[in-house]
Amino acid sequence: MKKKYSYIGVAFIILLFGIYTVPKVVSRFESNELLKFGKIPEFEFTNQEGQTITNETYKDKVYVVEFFFTTCPTICPLMNQKMLTLQDEFFGNPEFGIASISITPDIDTPAVLKEYAKENGITHKNWHLLTGKSDDVVYALANNGFKLPTGKGVSQDEHNGLYHSGNFALIDKNGYMRSRKDEFGNPMFVYRALDEYEMEDQMKELKEDIKLLLNE
Repeated sequence: MKKKYSYIGVAFIILLFGIYTVPKVVSRFESNELLKFGKIPEFEFTNQEGQTITNETYKDKVYVVEFFFTTCPTICPLMNQKMLTLQDEFFGNPEFGIASISITPDIDTPAVLKEYAKENGITHKNWHLLTGKSDDVVYALANNGFKLPTGKGVSQDEHNGLYHSGNFALIDKNGYMRSRKDEFGNPMFVYRALDEYEMEDQMKELKEDIKLLLNE
């Protein structure tokens, strides 16, 4: 009987240890602390109102970045629908902004961008649709600055093989790229704006993290 009770005692200790440690493991992945990455390179573009927009425009603001083009028939409309939910969530907040950078600056003039903004309900005063630099400058900024793969492939379709990420980048008030860790404890770097590869978008997490940075 002594052995039987000793086994029960060991099992109880293991169970108790498990109950004690599991919450600690879970809490490690539920941490509200956001990771900080490199500072975004300097940039200068023209927005839909013909105004010059630089890093200084977003100083002391939390902002979200995407790359798009107005004639994109596939993921851009879906991405901007998600961006509109951010506009609604933080409408009127002067410390929040959005930067939508065109990858076809030769087509997307300020006048084209202004019409696009009107047609798509873009009204937040800090949501700038940006154009004005060469393709190479835009691609370099997207790939190296915001970690959002963008470029031109070999396809000869109507868009000459243009491609861009379907993700959003989050930038803090001091110009640093930020994100949380995923469920495995790895840095996310960017946030999925679209449902793809049987994975949900990360808009809920993005909204939560914007609020955290606004309160820093």
